[in-house]
Amino acid sequence: MKRLHRLTAILTKLQSKTSLRANEMATDFDVSVRTIYRDLEALSEAGVPIGYENSEGYFLVDGYQLPPIMFTEEEAHAMLTAKKIVSQNNDSSFIGAYGKAMQKVTAVLRTSQKKELQLLEERISPSTAKTIEKSSSSVSLIQQAIAKRTVLRLRYRSGSKGEITERDVEPMAVYFTQDHWVMIAYCRLRTALREFRTDRIQSVIETSDSFPPNQFTLSDYFEKNPGF
Repeated sequence: MKRLHRLTAILTKLQSKTSLRANEMATDFDVSVRTIYRDLEALSEAGVPIGYENSEGYFLVDGYQLPPIMFTEEEAHAMLTAKKIVSQNNDSSFIGAYGKAMQKVTAVLRTSQKKELQLLEERISPSTAKTIEKSSSSVSLIQQAIAKRTVLRLRYRSGSKGEITERDVEPMAVYFTQDHWVMIAYCRLRTALREFRTDRIQSVIETSDSFPPNQFTLSDYFEKNPGF
């Protein structure tokens, strides 16, 4: 990789991560750690405010904004394909959020790239299904609550008896299975981890309450709950 391309890639990585270690970047770009040090020094001399902490690594100082990132044709095509897959998802909030993100991607493309993308838009489909019933609209809110550790208040319909209950939950994760989304959350009503199908959520609101950090991971959860 030419140095200019590597410097641009380092900037992109720094923008997308809270922090990065020099040895991680050296591995990613297949260069020596000393080379990474020189690259970071060059970026600093060019006016990019790069901070460093022993426990975290290198990071961009808060408030620094990079200019719009240009996408290659392959990257734009990959994102269009992902958009097509997302469009057949069954959560309307998730579809809407990805659609807005894709508009921002398209906005920075050259005119010729936009024309190519428009052509591909009409000629790519992940399946032959013509319509997908949108059965939920809460995934975006759930994702936000997971990231911010915000308690959600649900009105939920159980699958077995159709009983409607109201409960406060601490969202831990969300995953997609077959034809619906599932939220894993600590249920304060049942005082245990529970799974909630998003298509059975009658209503959901974000409360002002928050919950402490935890060590939950999906990989550990699936390992302890075989069958996924």
